[in-house]
Amino acid sequence: QVQLVESGGGLVQAGGSLRLSCAASGRPNSRYAMGWFRQAPGKEREFVAGISWSGGSTYYADSVKDRFTISRDNAKNTLYLQMNSLKPEDTAVYYCAAPGGYSGSSYYVPRSKGQYDYWGQGTQVTVSS
Repeated sequence: QVQLVESGGGLVQAGGSLRLSCAASGRPNSRYAMGWFRQAPGKEREFVAGISWSGGSTYYADSVKDRFTISRDNAKNTLYLQMNSLKPEDTAVYYCAAPGGYSGSSYYVPRSKGQYDYWGQGTQVTVSS
């Protein structure tokens, strides 16, 4: 049973920082890409950032580029999202996700919701103005 558990969300003022973590369990190895998505009230879930299994490739939504950094520690089976210069429009529930299959390429990063099969329960991030 694959489990993804996010933590680190909270309330922060605009311009502040938060670091989200996602602990993964239930898979025999770490050879799979992972991603962060977010969903604001009344909006669709959107891609935020993704990382290949090796960490060698990362992709970001334009809205978070140069402010957010995705990383992973395969020894700890943990995914991270460092969020700096937060804005009120970053307010959303943040989810980590993983595809069902393993990546043949160490640089592959899926970027659409339909390419991810496992999801965490989400962690709320609220940025006040």
